Amino acid sequence: MRIAGVVRTVAAAAACSVVLTSCGGSGDDGGDGGDAAHSAQGGGRGAAKDAAELKRIPDVGDRLQSRIPKNARQVVAVYGEDKDSAKATVVLYTKAGATWKKARSWPAHNGKKGWTPDHREGDKRSPVGVFTLSDAGGVLADPGARLPYTRTASLQAPHYWPKTHWHDFDYVIAIDYNRVKGTPPNDPTRPQGQSKGGSIWLHMDHGSGTSGCVSLSKSGMEHLLRTLDPQRHPVVVMGDRAALKS
Repeated sequence: MRIAGVVRTVAAAAACSVVLTSCGGSGDDGGDGGDAAHSAQGGGRGAAKDAAELKRIPDVGDRLQSRIPKNARQVVAVYGEDKDSAKATVVLYTKAGATWKKARSWPAHNGKKGWTPDHREGDKRSPVGVFTLSDAGGVLADPGARLPYTRTASLQAPHYWPKTHWHDFDYVIAIDYNRVKGTPPNDPTRPQGQSKGGSIWLHMDHGSGTSGCVSLSKSGMEHLLRTLDPQRHPVVVMGDRAALKS
């Protein structure tokens, strides 16, 4: 049975005061990107090798693999093209027994300047690492999210941004980097301090790099919102290919 997430509705007047960063947007839908994910995982490898590697998340080395919680049954893997590139592929893996299965994939973008293992406020790079996924929200009504979902107009991107960015935050999944779990995505609390950055999200894509978030198509966001289940302890594993393998 599908278990729906808790829906939190927040009036705009009561919304948290937070400075939004331009992280992604509502560009072209982009499709499901299966070929891009295949490329991210190594392309023309044999079926036997692929099957063997699905005992773990493909192309993720021991260092980050060991940080995936034992109880995690859903992993969103973000394969960045290069440490200085804004292009990436998002792949959703689900676990049955001891085996991981690639469920869906999408073209995506990350920070405008690429990736970093030591993210700082304003560096325009996405943080490398393994992070839990606990909360969601957006300007639009809950599309059937399993994660707790906060609908709030306070997530509306400012209209002095380029028009291509206006729908960036129609759907958002908070990445638990320097934030308090169990709060709306735009809660401004940063336990490690302001300088460590924050408001790192999965959200909608406008076709180019972000300020540190990971962005993908509207259909991709809808699928993740309807699929990621707190009872399956979802996490995101994210970074450029070299960092992921290290």
